[in-house]
Amino acid sequence: MNTVQEEIAATAARMVVEDGLEYGPAKRRAVKQLGLTARAQLPNNDQVEDAVREYLELFCADTQPAELAALRELAVVWMARMAAFRPHLGGSVWRGTATALSDIYLQLFCDDSKSAEISLIDHDVRYEVSTVRGFQGGDVDVLSVLCTCPGFAQRVLVHLMIYDLDDLRGALKPDSQGRSQRGDLSALRNLIKGVE
Repeated sequence: MNTVQEEIAATAARMVVEDGLEYGPAKRRAVKQLGLTARAQLPNNDQVEDAVREYLELFCADTQPAELAALRELAVVWMARMAAFRPHLGGSVWRGTATALSDIYLQLFCDDSKSAEISLIDHDVRYEVSTVRGFQGGDVDVLSVLCTCPGFAQRVLVHLMIYDLDDLRGALKPDSQGRSQRGDLSALRNLIKGVE
């Protein structure tokens, strides 16, 4: 990684931790803040994640582990609640870089794309619907629920991303460094217990 990419990654990491930005917007904002041209070579997400880990270690070591633990416990609750839809946790809560400003991303793998939404309606859960680009590049529906998280002053967004059941095979492929990008409830419980 060159010096410019390192600067962008470090600046983006600060924005991810302090402002709760996602990696893409944080990188773009870092480029502007550093006064670089739009043609500047951006760091990849792995490089930003490494910078986020460094930032957390330096500036948030006293608070971040408890915040991550609370978010993972809330994810367990939602994964158990949505168990019929084969939930997998992804994002910063799975990767261990989440803070109190992070959202929880659960990927549901459904036989019927409307069944998860019907389940929320049946349980009187309020949610917002949006569409985002999924991990395979296509658009996926997202059901976002605002939840109370024990120990947090603010509420937390839980995003339920609706995938077809067939997408589950591709979801389990490791990233370029051999790490899993998401895990099911059993894998999350092992993470919480410290079992790899």
